[in-house]
Amino acid sequence: MSLQSTVIRIPEVKLTVDQLHKVVRQLDDASRVQLARVLMETEMDAKLASLIEKLAKTTPADDVSDEDIEAEIKAVRELNA
Repeated sequence: MSLQSTVIRIPEVKLTVDQLHKVVRQLDDASRVQLARVLMETEMDAKLASLIEKLAKTTPADDVSDEDIEAEIKAVRELNA
């Protein structure tokens, strides 16, 4: 199915993606920027959720202790102080 034939349903409104593109091009600059931000946030939310899911399935490292991590954090903080 091509993007141009994909229909997006907004209550009682039907548009193809091509029609949606044309509508977006007619928006003023501020509205296009706002729309771009929403699209980026949506994409970032999806990627973050996927990353969290992958990390949750990952076996924790057993060669690094909490004490090692705390020592590393302390060392970095001291370097940046």
